[in-house]
Amino acid sequence: MIFDKYGNTTVVFQENIELSKFLENLNNAYSNIKNDHLVINLFSFSELTPGNLLEFLELSNTHRESNKSFVLVTDKVAYDEVPDTIMVVPTLQEAKDMIEMEEIERDLGI
Repeated sequence: MIFDKYGNTTVVFQENIELSKFLENLNNAYSNIKNDHLVINLFSFSELTPGNLLEFLELSNTHRESNKSFVLVTDKVAYDEVPDTIMVVPTLQEAKDMIEMEEIERDLGI
């Protein structure tokens, strides 16, 4: 598992691994990154379904409850194919933009 930290945001990605193993590794490493906004880069997975992304829902909900952003990045599944409770964007730049927008909303109490 690879972690790239930029300020208070950590981008997480992994190459050549099954999604279930990636999620297991992410859960195991969570205590080290739980205080950062998280961008989960899923570009290394050639096939993803909305159901695959829902496997991240519990971790996403836990992370968002602590007022931190949790964004999945993939162009294999559109944002409207998953519930609004999980954030999906097609590019890393959009993930960074979403984190900035959420920080502004938190600052404004929205």
